[in-house]
Amino acid sequence: MRRGRKRKHNPHIPAHIDQAALPNGVYFDHRGEGCWYRLSFNEAGRRTRQNICGSKITLSELHRLIEDIEGIDTASLDYLFAEFHGSDQFKQLSLKSRKDYEYCRDVLAVFPTKLDQPLGKLAVRRFTAPMIQRIIDKLADSGPSKAAHCLRYLRRVMQWGRNRGYLDDNPARGLEAPKERKQRRLPDTQVMNALIQRAQQRGQLSRGQLGACSPYLWIVMELSYLCRLRGIETITLTDANERPEGILTNRRKGSRDNIVGWTQRLQNAWNAAKAIRAQTWEKRKTAVNLQPARRPIIVGTSGRALSKSGLDTAWQRFITAAIEDGVLTPEQRFGMHDFKRKGITDTKGTRADKQQASGHKDQAMMDVYDLSVPTVRPSAE
Repeated sequence: MRRGRKRKHNPHIPAHIDQAALPNGVYFDHRGEGCWYRLSFNEAGRRTRQNICGSKITLSELHRLIEDIEGIDTASLDYLFAEFHGSDQFKQLSLKSRKDYEYCRDVLAVFPTKLDQPLGKLAVRRFTAPMIQRIIDKLADSGPSKAAHCLRYLRRVMQWGRNRGYLDDNPARGLEAPKERKQRRLPDTQVMNALIQRAQQRGQLSRGQLGACSPYLWIVMELSYLCRLRGIETITLTDANERPEGILTNRRKGSRDNIVGWTQRLQNAWNAAKAIRAQTWEKRKTAVNLQPARRPIIVGTSGRALSKSGLDTAWQRFITAAIEDGVLTPEQRFGMHDFKRKGITDTKGTRADKQQASGHKDQAMMDVYDLSVPTVRPSAE
């Protein structure tokens, strides 16, 4: 529920009402037995008063009454997310936790379901433990860490909602959290190339056409592999990262940036990204920003920078369809992050060369990303 600006304290409002949490546009008339009312404008532009209820109503009942009047879908998961993120409990979290929760919210809100509606549009009271477990298991296919974060977030939001009457129970409590796989996934070269080619071909199909996928997907796959980048690092590249000698990376998590020198394959992917962007901006009549750092290379259908949740959704749909069509087996399935691992493993040279190419400051990270098997000489001739 949207709240109005901070009000002056009204001594006539009943003591059991938290005046700072009153709905926007709702006022109290203390005359007689007292009543709550709203002010609005009619078709003639005149301000009218609408009495709502008596003075004995609780704050939560008042909020729900206004929601019914305004037609707000208070049953959806999206609404519960909005209420939690507007609460004092959320605002008191650290900045890192708030950003993590906002990311989890974005991932879950657009998660596709069999009902042809994103998860955020579904009624939260109909969620069950098996349903949530299946969602977490699917998220774990693209990244166990991401799935574990989403489960912790969902568990907290639903517990918050349960304590405030938004749902009767917390179906996310007691579920199995995904565990990091012991064996790191390394895409097979033939499978990876087949997927990139498939994404490139299907990206040329019209939106809504059978088998179509996002036109930018193959480019993200190529750049992530060739530049050894995470998905989020790839989709945040801008014109400012283009240099005469190559692409200046924008690595995260403390890694060192470097310039990946141009090859014909890398140049083709980069030029294709700019061509798709130009077509999208022309179609959307998007104003071009004069600052290179404000012009993303990868854009969605809206013409704006592609979000991480949008990339995750596009990838999951694509890889699931590829498995169904027999392009790869379920055992060969891998995530977007594994393009970086494949790129580091395929880099020629010593481990020191691979570490420099990947930007990792800690040599121990090579045990995570470099899965190549070294060839050595026998101990004796």
